[in-house]
Amino acid sequence: MLEVADTKKVVEGVAGSRLLNFIAPLLENRNGKTEVVKVTEHFNVERHQDRSLDSFLNLHRVNDIQGINRFFRLVNDKLKVEGHFVGCVETLEQRRSRLFEKFPPLVNLAYYGVDFVFKRIFPKFRFTKKVYFTLTGGRNRALSKSEVLGRLVYCGFDIEEAEEIDGKLYFKVRKISEPLAEAEPSTGLLLRIKRIGYRGEPITVYKFRTMHPYAQYIQAYVFEQNDLQNGGKFANDFRITKWGRWMRKFWIDEIPMLYNILRGDLKLVGVRPLSEHYLSLYSAEHKVLRVKGKPGLIPPFYADMPSTLDEIMESESRYMNAYFQDPFSTDLNVCLRAVSNILLKKARSH
Repeated sequence: MLEVADTKKVVEGVAGSRLLNFIAPLLENRNGKTEVVKVTEHFNVERHQDRSLDSFLNLHRVNDIQGINRFFRLVNDKLKVEGHFVGCVETLEQRRSRLFEKFPPLVNLAYYGVDFVFKRIFPKFRFTKKVYFTLTGGRNRALSKSEVLGRLVYCGFDIEEAEEIDGKLYFKVRKISEPLAEAEPSTGLLLRIKRIGYRGEPITVYKFRTMHPYAQYIQAYVFEQNDLQNGGKFANDFRITKWGRWMRKFWIDEIPMLYNILRGDLKLVGVRPLSEHYLSLYSAEHKVLRVKGKPGLIPPFYADMPSTLDEIMESESRYMNAYFQDPFSTDLNVCLRAVSNILLKKARSH
C-alpha cells in the first residue's frame, strides 16, 4: 500500500491535478485503507478481503471492463459500509467529440455511425451480444453517463459527485447497501417498468425504451440535481435519448401500454401510473386518493395542462372526486378535452 504522498504523485502523474483535487478528501484519511489501481480484470479486486477497504480508486475507464456489474459488485464486497469508490468512464458525448476531432469531416461521421452501431447497439441485444464480446473482449464499449451511474446505484452505491475531467466522467460514489437482489434490467427496446397501480399494488407497465439502460435507478439523483420543470417532468433529464424525445413527442413509446389495458392493469382514462420515487413527491393525502382508482393511459393532465406539481395534484384530485361520482361521464369529458388539446393546441409528452 502506497503512502499518501506517493499515492498523490501516482494520481497526478496519470490524470493531473484536477483529478487529484477531486479525490483529495479520500486520500487525506490516514486511518483508512485506500487502494489506487488502474485495472480492468476482476481478479485485481477479488484479491482483497471482503469489507477491508475504506476507498477503492480505479483510474482505468469502465468502457474496457467486461462484466461491468460483476466488477461493481466485487468493489461493493471489498468496501466497508460508507466506503467510497472512484472510477471513470468515457461517455457517449465525450466519445463522439473525440472521434469527430480525430477524423476529417464526413469520414468522422461515417466512422462514428459504424462505431455507434457496433459498440453501442450490438451489446444490448441477445443475438448480437455474443458477436460483440467475441470480437472485442468487451473492450472500448460505448456507454452513456446514465447507464454507468444507474449500474452503480443498482450495485448498492449512492452517487456523491460526477465531474468531467480531461475527456472522461469521473464519479465518486459511496457504498450504502448490498447490490440489489432483483434481476438485471432489460437493455432492449421493450421495457418492463415497475409502477404503483390500483390500491397501491405494484404493476408492470410495458413501454418502448426512450431512456438509456439503468436510467430508472437514478431518478432520485436526477431530481436532486435538477428538480422539476413546468409540467411535472424532470428538468435537464440526461437519461432520455435523442430518439426517445422524438418517440415521446408522438406517444410512440406508450403503444405497448395498450397491452396493459387489455390485461386490466390500466384503463383508457385515469391518473398515470407512477414510480415509487415520483409518487413520494406527492402529499400524503393525495397519495391515498390517487390509488383508489385504476390508473390510465390518458391522464387528466392533458385535459387541464397544469404546470406545477401542486397544480398536477389539484387536477388529479378534481378528476378522482368527479370519477367517483360519475365514472363514465368523467372519463368521456377528460378524454375529449385531452384529445382536443393534443390535436388543436399541440400538447405533447416530453
